[in-house]
Amino acid sequence: MADADILKVEGLTKVFAGLTANEDITFSVARGAISGLIGPNGAGKSTLFKTLLGVHRPTRGRILLDGRDITADSQQQRCRQGLCCTFQIAESFHDLSILEAVMVGAYSRLSRRAEARAAAREAIAAVGLSDWEDLRYSELNAFLRKKAELATALATKPQLLLLDELFAGCSHQEIAELISLIDGLNRREGITFIIVEHVLHVIMSLCAKVIVLESGRILEVGSPREISTSPAVLTAYLGEDYDADEHQKFGR
Repeated sequence: MADADILKVEGLTKVFAGLTANEDITFSVARGAISGLIGPNGAGKSTLFKTLLGVHRPTRGRILLDGRDITADSQQQRCRQGLCCTFQIAESFHDLSILEAVMVGAYSRLSRRAEARAAAREAIAAVGLSDWEDLRYSELNAFLRKKAELATALATKPQLLLLDELFAGCSHQEIAELISLIDGLNRREGITFIIVEHVLHVIMSLCAKVIVLESGRILEVGSPREISTSPAVLTAYLGEDYDADEHQKFGR
């Protein structure tokens, strides 16, 4: 029987040359849930994401994916086990077409070209880019690049997908489209998401649980409503002199 929690992080600490970026981070993510990871700039969100992905090795602690300890696994091993990420700025495939770039993701689990092409086209269709699959990344605007990178991640068949500021720089209409897309992928495909995001409307709209980091430690964990009205969280974001108008703006 599968564990109810797809991800468990236990006492995770990362120290760089004497500087502690993450300290004693412990949390779990329920299978099939959408969780948010927020915090002021410098709170340690990027370090935590990179440690989960295997870019950094933790100084202490461990990471369990689907009940298996992956703390010492490589990035490639984690990808094959269903852990993938999209990044805020997609530039890796500048000279490739969308189809070619998404096939790179499919090759993480498939070896035959025809199978990778079919899987890539399925992922491209899932994000609504079928009509653009022959365009090169260099021809895409920022929003289409975000969708193309999401398709590349989907082609790896992730169980758990980390979204690193996917919504950054998007218009209100684009944000609404991405919210609908992520919600649909979660409901139809059962993909679990962790979202790092400064656009708090996204966190409030999508997430069942929000993890708040400050100065490398977990400040608070709760529902979006609980987090949006927490004095500790408001102080971390807005400073000790926040007022009622700022409070209301945060919670929207």
